[in-house]
Amino acid sequence: MRTGIWLVGARGSVAVTSIVGALAVRASLADPVGCVTELPPLRHPALPALSDLVFGGHDVSCVSLVKKAHALVAAGVLPAAVVAAVADELAGVEADVRHAPDGATQHDTVARIAADLADFRERHGLTRVVVVNVSSTEAIPPEHPANADAAALAAALHHEPVLPPSSRYAYAAFTAGCGYVDFTPSTGARLPALDQLAARHGVPYAGSDGKTGETLLKSVLAPMFAMRNLHVRSWSGTNLLGGGDGATLARPEANAAKVASKQRVLRETLGYEPEGHTRIDYVPDIGDLKTAWDLITFSGFLGSRMRLEFTWHGCDSALAAPLVLDLARLTAAAHAQGLSGPLPQLAFFFKDPIGDVPHGLAEQWRDLCEWVQGWPVPGEGRDETA
Repeated sequence: MRTGIWLVGARGSVAVTSIVGALAVRASLADPVGCVTELPPLRHPALPALSDLVFGGHDVSCVSLVKKAHALVAAGVLPAAVVAAVADELAGVEADVRHAPDGATQHDTVARIAADLADFRERHGLTRVVVVNVSSTEAIPPEHPANADAAALAAALHHEPVLPPSSRYAYAAFTAGCGYVDFTPSTGARLPALDQLAARHGVPYAGSDGKTGETLLKSVLAPMFAMRNLHVRSWSGTNLLGGGDGATLARPEANAAKVASKQRVLRETLGYEPEGHTRIDYVPDIGDLKTAWDLITFSGFLGSRMRLEFTWHGCDSALAAPLVLDLARLTAAAHAQGLSGPLPQLAFFFKDPIGDVPHGLAEQWRDLCEWVQGWPVPGEGRDETA
């Protein structure tokens, strides 16, 4: 089942790490560490194999994939030997990475994106294509009445800017019959009009904002405090990161969108929002590495005051890339099952998941496993001699 992954931000660190990782695993140069779809509870014949994935995408950058991969080697993200071994295949992906279209109107831009997706699918004989947004975080857009109705939105695309770039990609993906995953806290498909469009075209979507570091720990620790009936008085965090994502989040409007996404897990899991805030600071020197430091103060029996601190040092692209592959495979399989609209079962992967879902990691994992294990096996029940 050949499946396309169309990466929005295809020349960025997360996208290139995802492509190099998939090429390395299929060549037996690396193990699929970090890919949860390779764990026994989630292995299912409905999932497209890593060897069946075909990559393409859009980006505003003109830096070649191979050059970007070598930059990630220099930054300590990718192993030099692996990049050297897959360099020819990586260069071959270059033909399917195009400059992000910028039409005279939003309608033109959406039409060109959809045309690129259709061409990608036809040239490679792909069963399905999943669009995955791994581009820079956007500011939260203002409300617009057209965003609530698919017909009104289609008409508005000819006249005025009503959609941020991530939502244009969701629009194009749905009209081209492709699934959509937003790995960023951008708006993406989270508009009523786009939900209507996904249902009309029978395609699934998932999001938002991949859960890779500090929020991953929050989704484990917050349920612990809730289950032990310990009152969290404050929870403050400082995140330090460099690279392109850090530079983007240095802008106040993008920073606000990211912080809002990171805080939801506490409010939803604890049932209240403790004092404190999350801070994100840009430190160019640390590149693709990131550090999160959190201080938690809480009360126990008879008001005893206590505290917990943790520090998380991680490589953002190496944490995110296997999840990008997981999400594309799961979304493609859901599409094959005839599912459309939001996929709340994928909440396990996101800081700010779509839908009314649990926010504790253990509950999210249970829901994900039960969902996949309930899928029918392809070909099961058929008369293979017919």
